[in-house]
Amino acid sequence: MSKKYLVTGAAGFIASQVCHQLLNQGFKVLGVDNLNDYYDVKLKNWRLQQLKTHTNAHNFTFTDLDIEDQTKLNYLFQAEVPFDAVLNLAARAGVRYSMENPHVYLSTNVEGTLNLLECMRAKGCKKLVLASTSSLYAGQKMPFTENLAVNEPLSPYAASKKAGELMAYSYHKLYQIDVSVVRFFTVFGPAGRPDMSIFRFIKWIDEEAPIKLFGDGSQSRDFTYVDDIARGTIAAIQDVGYEIINLGGGRNPVSLNIIIYKLEEFLGKKAKIDYKPFHVADLMETWADISKAKSLFGWEPQISLDEGLEKSVQWYMDNRNLLKEVLV
Repeated sequence: MSKKYLVTGAAGFIASQVCHQLLNQGFKVLGVDNLNDYYDVKLKNWRLQQLKTHTNAHNFTFTDLDIEDQTKLNYLFQAEVPFDAVLNLAARAGVRYSMENPHVYLSTNVEGTLNLLECMRAKGCKKLVLASTSSLYAGQKMPFTENLAVNEPLSPYAASKKAGELMAYSYHKLYQIDVSVVRFFTVFGPAGRPDMSIFRFIKWIDEEAPIKLFGDGSQSRDFTYVDDIARGTIAAIQDVGYEIINLGGGRNPVSLNIIIYKLEEFLGKKAKIDYKPFHVADLMETWADISKAKSLFGWEPQISLDEGLEKSVQWYMDNRNLLKEVLV
């Protein structure tokens, strides 16, 4: 029988691509998402529509469900055929917004993860892939390796993701749940989140609106294309015990100024820039050491930065009518 996976946050940027690739491989997927309005739900519905019209859409089921609702989550696990693995990509994301509304980060990223772990324990599901973040590496030496102590989070978002990692470790030790924690580094690509830099830069440049740039643009990131991240997340389904694995570009970090320049070239328009003070919770640089992902899974990125940016711009141009009312 085909394996069946539970993917949380299925209407989200990364999780929807994970679902897409799992369906490509012939697996059954149950996607859940609460479709919250942290950003425009039109984008989430667009991603869901791509899954519902997938060639293997008969293997995809979607349920509107919040992982914070333990009662409904318990019912889901009781009603469904046992899952071969749970891929928990449901999360409240965004460093800055976590400072404005920290409580929802605790309830989703920690309590939601705990609810899933409890359901897994009760139903004997033994594999969890848990999405985490490079934001945990604040203040550490680069390139970031998984064995660094990450005990000084700069935002409620980062703190909540660390708490989720620790909760998963407890359940690994207590109940032998196999856990792959995948720490993502600045993911970009088509149908991205509108609160992230590349989506915003493309829209602002195209609409000839000023780019809101926090700092002088010299801050740099280890950009990773969404298809590569999804592929690494699926590779992490294999048994590892308990491991934390970086999924990033693994290249030298690229500054936001260079990103803006490249997008100007693809769009054929000049950016207008409104400089803002650098945000206290931001990192100046991120750079992933991905040697563990290579050794454990044989994984490394395949899509170059330029190719990924070109695909992102093309998707934006193809869906400009949908996106013109989306706030960034």
